[in-house]
Amino acid sequence: MPGSTPSSCLPQWPKDVGIIAMEVYFPSQFVDQTELEEFDGVSSGKYTIGLGQARMGFCSDREDINSLCLTVVQRLMEKNCLGFDSIGRLEVGTETIIDKSKSVKTVLMQLFEDSGNTDVEGIDTTNACYGGTAALFNAVNWVESSSWDGRYALVVAGDIAVYASGSARPTGGAGAVAMLVGPNAPLALDRGLRGTHMKHAYDFYKPDMVSEYPVVDGKQSIECYLSALDRCYSVYRNKIHAQWQRAGVEKSFSLEDFGFLAFHSPYCKLVQKSLARLMLNDFLMSSPDSQTGHFAGLEAFRDIKLEDTYFDRDVEKAFMKASAELFEKKTKSSLLISNQNGNMYTPSVYGCLASLIAQHSPQQLAGQRVGVFSYGSGLAATLYSISITQDHTPGSPLDKLVSSLCDLKARLDSRRKVSPHVFSENMKLREETHHLASYVPCGSVEELFPGTWYLTKVDDKHRREYARCANIDDFPEARQRTSNTSTEHIVGHATKMPCVRPSTASPVDVISNGDH
Repeated sequence: MPGSTPSSCLPQWPKDVGIIAMEVYFPSQFVDQTELEEFDGVSSGKYTIGLGQARMGFCSDREDINSLCLTVVQRLMEKNCLGFDSIGRLEVGTETIIDKSKSVKTVLMQLFEDSGNTDVEGIDTTNACYGGTAALFNAVNWVESSSWDGRYALVVAGDIAVYASGSARPTGGAGAVAMLVGPNAPLALDRGLRGTHMKHAYDFYKPDMVSEYPVVDGKQSIECYLSALDRCYSVYRNKIHAQWQRAGVEKSFSLEDFGFLAFHSPYCKLVQKSLARLMLNDFLMSSPDSQTGHFAGLEAFRDIKLEDTYFDRDVEKAFMKASAELFEKKTKSSLLISNQNGNMYTPSVYGCLASLIAQHSPQQLAGQRVGVFSYGSGLAATLYSISITQDHTPGSPLDKLVSSLCDLKARLDSRRKVSPHVFSENMKLREETHHLASYVPCGSVEELFPGTWYLTKVDDKHRREYARCANIDDFPEARQRTSNTSTEHIVGHATKMPCVRPSTASPVDVISNGDH
């Protein structure tokens, strides 16, 4: 794989630094949003149409932020046949905090023990849903710096998104994404093309240190998200125009210059509105004579101000209709995980990126520029772009990346559906046991995906211990289970990836985040 050349041998900074490999993990059970509407006593379609959500993944008390990240890291390393000594930087982006001092990254270092590799830079990065993006930027900057020693960087974004019962609860979810970063990557971050906006705001925050639940101002959060999108897009446009002018290219940047767009997705309908919002930006920046194509029939909105339109239903409706074709072409495919699993916080936008990659062929992706908008409340936001390599030949890095993610839909479909009552009881259990000492989880281990790390106990000093389910590749035949709808599903990866090292861990192999 690319990325192994020592920095001392390189005459200049590494080329095409970005994402080489990705792995996604989500819980093995979900609640159906239609059934949740009925259980919550809300109008039909409130969650499924109003929010655009179909299913919501959630964790039992057997999983926490450490176990999610342990699972996704080990899976990425096994799928790509990598030794832990090949990693020189590991950084975790998360807002799911179970310890005010000890980082998730230090827990993950136990996976490195057999390799003897302790020379691994990086630590946890936290600011709501933006932490994963900050970690990715730090990893890319490390590879491009004088500190780089020729090894890969590994970025992990993981969270458990849960809300108190009420209108925000259906916007939850859980999961983790791991990304291998290095040079000669099939997904290269465009240098100098980041539009960032940061501002002090209390739209979503977690002041109660003994609760998993946030404080949310829903209306303000939407305004913060959309205003940040406006500002980031403006800065990005200015930077790409400057690059083009230096290269002698005279043209205006617009949505048409993105092959695809992926957004942080609290819920799918907001993403659709966000694409419409970018079209509104393009429209207001265009010539008044631009009344053809996507802008036909929109001249009545020529004199509006962006800051006056966050909740203008007429503007929203008109530009969602005008951008419908672009949404279908450039963004809809990115919402697979978001629609089926819900909001994952820091991994959300990278789950969208993985969904996009999983549903296109290497030929369709090659040479495209992908716009990525990351938002974290409080607030921090960036719009940046990724250039996909032109090389889509069989066996190329792009071909391998697409192949490694092609089972996403099958994995989503293999999960177990549980009733809203069971989901509600799980949320109640998490409330009652959050940060308890001397606690032994009672959730079923048998329902977890093969190869999943899970919590075995919390001792009287709040030290957590973990074990790993046996991997599906340890058995000649895939284990099967029956969901509550009596439909048989294969648990785990729907397709066996080549060159996977069978796990040596079993359910009795214990890993602890305390002293040994």
